[in-house]
Amino acid sequence: MAIGFIGLGNIGKPMAQHLLKLDEPVWVCDVAAAPVAELVAAGANGAATPRALAAQCRVICLCVRDDADVESLLYGDEGLLATLASDAVIAIHSTVTQAALLRWAQDARMRGVHLIDAPISGGESGARAATLCTMVGADAALLERLRPVFATSASTIIHAGPIGCGIALKLCNNLMTYAAFAAIDEGLRLAQAAGLDPRLLIEVGRANGVVTRQMEAFVGNRDKLAAAGADTLRKMFGPFAALGRKDLAAALDSALALGVELPATAALHERIESVFLGDAKDSA
Repeated sequence: MAIGFIGLGNIGKPMAQHLLKLDEPVWVCDVAAAPVAELVAAGANGAATPRALAAQCRVICLCVRDDADVESLLYGDEGLLATLASDAVIAIHSTVTQAALLRWAQDARMRGVHLIDAPISGGESGARAATLCTMVGADAALLERLRPVFATSASTIIHAGPIGCGIALKLCNNLMTYAAFAAIDEGLRLAQAAGLDPRLLIEVGRANGVVTRQMEAFVGNRDKLAAAGADTLRKMFGPFAALGRKDLAAALDSALALGVELPATAALHERIESVFLGDAKDSA
């Protein structure tokens, strides 16, 4: 069973490397040449184009940035849907909108291809340690077929339900994550304004379980980068702020389609850059 992986970023590259544990042919493709060369040296096969990869594989995992990136890979004469053989599977690891995911799945179904959602949580460190959580929206039998593939990089695999449920679960999880970041950001700002040592708030939060390790790591990393200067903070945290805005927008799109109001999320969507970057967001 040849397996393909497209999108060799900080998370995708270690995920693709873990696939080599299966002792099956692994094909990789990315717009950047360096990670492809690194994985080829480790035993993978490099594909010059997504179409070339699709011609070799029965299962393809996508770990790219957003809806537009997935669209560009799926459609057109050079796209995956025009190339993959019947009964092949495309697993979308990216955080995308649920509406787009369902449309892609329907278009794939019309071509005899399975397209499922399998978003991930755990970040770069989880990908390297193979401790990701994968949230799968798929038929149960299809999930079992793919479980060995996902298990190479995930210690937790959750069957969220049918197609579309995996990405819905991921959007809910991300919504809460960013809300937690905003909560500790505002709590610390109020504590400092009141003349408190910020470490006291962290200590209390640890004791009562309000402050998680993820929240503490977020503010710790942000403050270290801020101490190095606004430019450093923007360079390192700016991309994460942009991802936060994208993910929150996707959650709000789903809420709108379902007739659910998320007022706190809507407000956070407008100021997530400030949570990550503070004053550096607007500084030159």
